[in-house]
Amino acid sequence: MTLLSGFAVGVVCVLGMRYLAHALILRGLRAPRLPHLQTPADQGYRCAEVRLPTARGQLFAWFVPANSSGPSPAVVVIHGWGANASLMLPALQPLHSAGYAVLLVDALCHGQSDGAAFTSLPRFADDIATGLDWLKEQASVDAARLAIMGHSVGAGAAMLCATRRSDVRAVISMSAFAHPQDIMRSFLQEARIPYLLVGWYVMRHVQRVIGARFDDIAPVKSIRQLHCPVLLVHGTEDSVVPISDLHRLMQAGAAGQVQCLCVNGGHDPSAAFEAADLQALTGFLQQAFGVVQGCELSPLRKPMSERPA
Repeated sequence: MTLLSGFAVGVVCVLGMRYLAHALILRGLRAPRLPHLQTPADQGYRCAEVRLPTARGQLFAWFVPANSSGPSPAVVVIHGWGANASLMLPALQPLHSAGYAVLLVDALCHGQSDGAAFTSLPRFADDIATGLDWLKEQASVDAARLAIMGHSVGAGAAMLCATRRSDVRAVISMSAFAHPQDIMRSFLQEARIPYLLVGWYVMRHVQRVIGARFDDIAPVKSIRQLHCPVLLVHGTEDSVVPISDLHRLMQAGAAGQVQCLCVNGGHDPSAAFEAADLQALTGFLQQAFGVVQGCELSPLRKPMSERPA
């Protein structure tokens, strides 16, 4: 074997190893696809299964119209990483009872939505935008009163989506992390992947694949750019996203625009839908939208100051 041919073989081997490494990284970060546990119909709601076309495939969603004779305000509800729309069903009762139409969306690569090479926080934001655009075309929906509710990655995506649009009147963020880099560092630590040797390359590759720097899509940046009110909901015992992330987001948000609600529980979104907290969630939306179907406007309970020191 000549020196030149040996060099060529070496290059091919290096490129092959790099391709394999990249494939393993994407595979390791792929979200699990869980089946739906329940449907809105199982809970007695009149709903329609809809398919929403996107550039990357079709989204599956449940649309539950409001019990109203005229156009009603509507909320897009998006789950977190590795979850699906059925895990956000606890949000349906308080929202529907308060007079809102609800669109519960499976993000791509989740639930019954189509698969894709990968998904990410920016792609979650694209999926939310697809849901908002679909709602605006429905005669039963008031296109001037739209909101987003998201959990975890979905919460970060909800804020990112809202920074790109002028038609979002409110965002409810549940268990949002402040910066994706922190979540990635925790993932690498749990997987016992040393950051200095391998982790930095994984982080760099992930940002290249999703086409965005973590700093540019971080909720701690998005919340500074929002032009609508946002309610940050966080469990006091959240072991996935520490409550310190809530404080970071509150500090970054505009005074008077960002409110928070601490609830007993962990990362599970259902913790925010205990009876004691329903008034706070629906009251926040009522303040953003105005009175809904004769419901009286109720003040939001704020267990923390609007901008903690």
